[in-house]
Amino acid sequence: MASDGGRKQFWKRSGAKVPGSIQHVYGAQHPPFDPLLHGTLIKPGSKPPTTPVKLKKVSTFQEFESNTSDAWDLGDDDDELLAIAAENLNTEVVMETAHKVIQNHSKLQEQHKFQEEHLQEEKQVESAELTSVACGDNRLVKSVSEGHASSSSEELRKLSWSGIPKRVRPIAWKLLSGYLPANVDRRESTLQRKRKEYFAFVEQYYDSRNDESHQDTYRQIHIDIPRMSPEVLRLQPKVTEIFERILFIWAIRHPASGYVQGINDLVTPFFVVFVCEYIEEEEVENFDVSSLPEEVLQNIEADSYWCMSKLLDGIQDNYTFAQPGIQKKVKMLEELVSRIDEQVHRHLDQHEVKYLQFAFRWMNNLLMREVPLRCTIRLWDTYQSEPEGFSHFHLYVCAAFLVRWRKEILEEKDFQELLIFLQNLPTVHWGNEEMSVLLAEAYRLKFAFADAPNHYKK
Repeated sequence: MASDGGRKQFWKRSGAKVPGSIQHVYGAQHPPFDPLLHGTLIKPGSKPPTTPVKLKKVSTFQEFESNTSDAWDLGDDDDELLAIAAENLNTEVVMETAHKVIQNHSKLQEQHKFQEEHLQEEKQVESAELTSVACGDNRLVKSVSEGHASSSSEELRKLSWSGIPKRVRPIAWKLLSGYLPANVDRRESTLQRKRKEYFAFVEQYYDSRNDESHQDTYRQIHIDIPRMSPEVLRLQPKVTEIFERILFIWAIRHPASGYVQGINDLVTPFFVVFVCEYIEEEEVENFDVSSLPEEVLQNIEADSYWCMSKLLDGIQDNYTFAQPGIQKKVKMLEELVSRIDEQVHRHLDQHEVKYLQFAFRWMNNLLMREVPLRCTIRLWDTYQSEPEGFSHFHLYVCAAFLVRWRKEILEEKDFQELLIFLQNLPTVHWGNEEMSVLLAEAYRLKFAFADAPNHYKK
């Protein structure tokens, strides 16, 4: 009896929750209500109950079972569960949330895809650039070493425009300047003949440096050499001796112009490049030139003289009396800048800054005092590849160089500050990248104005 009473008592309904009772369950047993899937289950016009249905009190298992519907069972109780769920969920909120999730997921997928494609493109571009540079260098080396005709010379100019590899630059410059013939078979004999000819000039003229008629020329050369750049190179006695001979012989052999301040700077790039032919050091400026054999130094000196002479033949009117070539180029620069950037031109004019006050040196020294020596050498790769590079193309490089600083120029509101800035431009950290951009802009200007000079005439 006691056991029967215990069973009866066991199946009496208690206040605690028991398995199988009707509850708002969301998750594995009953997913959240989705109006897209279950919209048809809600009867039109029917209103979900606002209060929970009060269950009849049961005392036996059979009564409990008949009033209980398991989540896995299918029956009319599903409508009741869906109605309860609909009461707690707003359709618009559900749709908006789902839309945001889909959007976020799509964006993430697109970002991942874009990043992967971008990374792949970068790898392809880098590979293509390396291949292109390598192929260009190989073609340049081949052009330098296997030249036989004028077509080879033209190809060399095209390949050299974007920069010459250091290992072939000495011979490339000799070819581009016209010092060496394109025919390989004639090069060695030409070098020997020209080197002998130079030292015949030295023997003939150099002793006359102390004559009264030449004293002023030699004195000015002796004063200017310590002003050259780079400082470490110019302080070496052997370098000073070589430069004095080169400049004095050139002045004696070109009486129409004689020696003019600024010509001394034009020897340096040739000298440094030709020294690189015999050494492996990266920084030539710190190399002790006197450690090279005497015969090597003589070859470097003679080659530097002849290449500098070839350069000056194209711009000699820059150094004749009153330097008319420079005067003309500065005027052309002013007219060109007034057309390509009128705001900069007007700003300089308003503050009474004359182009001759800063651009004279740009023309006289071919920008050597404005950029580091490494940049000058890169610049000259292109100048020697361009027809009339040192005279004509240099004008467009100067225009691009000035406009490059337009932001800083327009910020200066005082004559003195403007002039100080233009005479001390911050290019100390410049390298090949900056020079390539400058040359590309100069080429664009040349393309637009060179064949239509009236474009930059007011």
